[in-house]
Amino acid sequence: MNAVSEWRRWLPSLPVLHWGREYNRTTLLSDGVASLIVTIMLIPQSLAYAMLAGLPPEVGLYASVAPLLLYAVFGTSRVLAVGPVAVVSLMTAAAVGQHAAAGSPGYWAVAITLAFLSGTLLLVMGLLRLGFLANFLSHPVISGFISASGILIAASQLKTLMGVKADGHNLVDLSLSLWSQADRMHGLTLTLGVATVAFLFWVRSGLKPLLQGLGMAPRTADVVAKTGPVAAIAVTTGLTWALNWQAQGVKIVGAVPQGLPPFTMPRWDLGLWQSLLVPALLISVVGFVESVSVGQTLAARRRQRIDPDQELVALGSSNLSAAFTGGFPVTGGFARSVVNFDAGAKTPAAGVFTAVGITLASLFLTPALFFLPQATLAATIMVAVLSLVDFSILRKTWNYAKSDFLAVAATLLSTLAVGVETGLVVGVALSLALHLFRTSRPHMAEVGLVAGTEHFRNVLRHAVLVSPRVLSLRVDESLYFANSRALEDRVNNAVASRPGLEHVVLQCSAINDIDASALDSLEAIDLRLRSAGLQLHLSEVKGPVMDRLKRTDFLQRLSGQVFLTQYQAIQELSPEAMRTPRAAT
Repeated sequence: MNAVSEWRRWLPSLPVLHWGREYNRTTLLSDGVASLIVTIMLIPQSLAYAMLAGLPPEVGLYASVAPLLLYAVFGTSRVLAVGPVAVVSLMTAAAVGQHAAAGSPGYWAVAITLAFLSGTLLLVMGLLRLGFLANFLSHPVISGFISASGILIAASQLKTLMGVKADGHNLVDLSLSLWSQADRMHGLTLTLGVATVAFLFWVRSGLKPLLQGLGMAPRTADVVAKTGPVAAIAVTTGLTWALNWQAQGVKIVGAVPQGLPPFTMPRWDLGLWQSLLVPALLISVVGFVESVSVGQTLAARRRQRIDPDQELVALGSSNLSAAFTGGFPVTGGFARSVVNFDAGAKTPAAGVFTAVGITLASLFLTPALFFLPQATLAATIMVAVLSLVDFSILRKTWNYAKSDFLAVAATLLSTLAVGVETGLVVGVALSLALHLFRTSRPHMAEVGLVAGTEHFRNVLRHAVLVSPRVLSLRVDESLYFANSRALEDRVNNAVASRPGLEHVVLQCSAINDIDASALDSLEAIDLRLRSAGLQLHLSEVKGPVMDRLKRTDFLQRLSGQVFLTQYQAIQELSPEAMRTPRAAT
């Protein structure tokens, strides 16, 4: 009996066990309807994103089955739809293209290995509860990276729309390659591609209002509008077959193998693993950030919550399943998840039903894709990714914080000029460097008492009461190795310019942490003040900080006292300060 109890205690609490207990006929109907809509949307997306990754189109279908099933078991979002997405597909193409030629069996094998490594990293991060690492990707960096990736993806599809061959993993190389091929454009392919792009853009903005004007319910009109890519595929495929456009030079998808996703294995090559490790880590982090952002946004609308650490486990399991079923790296997609949410999905079972739908499509519908023009898929990708481009972040960050603007601009430009991996690394490195620079120069304000209150404010901004005998200094940053010297310099300069000074009080209300280097600096400040006949005091020290200080002998050796509030400190050290006003300067 004890052994059973121990097993139950350590048995993982799978999310599927929670929503599965509440499942009923109403929920089944809602999930079924949502899955039908998402399946219709996901089929063309999966084909397109597989080709964007440099893989055969059927690989997109393979990558949309097992990952959905695994996420339904381990995922905490009720509506997140996992599968191929544009940015991760582009990163996959950039990483795998360094090891094999696109379209070759070796290329597919490397993509499978990349999915395996990505899944392993995500799973390990989840088991170690490292979801907080995604916080190192700031919103400006992610926004700049996604916008640049959207531009790169759209540019990479121009060659298919033009019917030419072009290479390059950055905008410069792509532009030069496209320019060199401009005189070889295929007119019919270009016409077909441009017409499809125009149609899809019109569907996004104009079809829903038109349908509503004809009396269709708003929700139904929205669902119909989202099936625009399916209509484009059906029409262009039918025209290509009927008018024999492939004989006139229009490239088609061709034979797409029927059948279930195959059982595959990653390549057990340590050298390959080492070279793919950094791209796999970047893909994992970007995919996780995108997935969690979407999941949290949609969960908040229904007053639900997701667990980032459990999401790492779910995404890791999904990618591992993709690796063993012929897929490539996947994550939670924004567009399909929103469609899933709007269509009324209640639980991850909708993903299970979607996986069944994709499987049926792989078994029975792939022959109908033989005459599908590649230009149509390229147009589908372009329209989807251009909605990700957001240049307004440049204006917003310029007006609000120049350092964030610098991070956005550097990420965007380096991604476009060099490539997706370098751009992301540059953005993260610059963000961390700017953070260290800002925190190494913390804001410190001399504060005084606001007359008639117990509040202290900056003497440069408010008319306050001060004493020539007491320096009240508020440090608006945690103290650590990078800024502890700045605190020493500020105190030394203040003491040198005030001959009548007797006390220095550090108001610690904004200090959340003091590391060992900062503690050494506080001890040095106290020693210098003591030798000059002054005392160092602390006020409003937070509980966790005080707990750490108590584990040292600093408080016993402190020349002054630790006060609960800044008001109590001034009340005891210089009561006359409460009667000596000083105007703001």
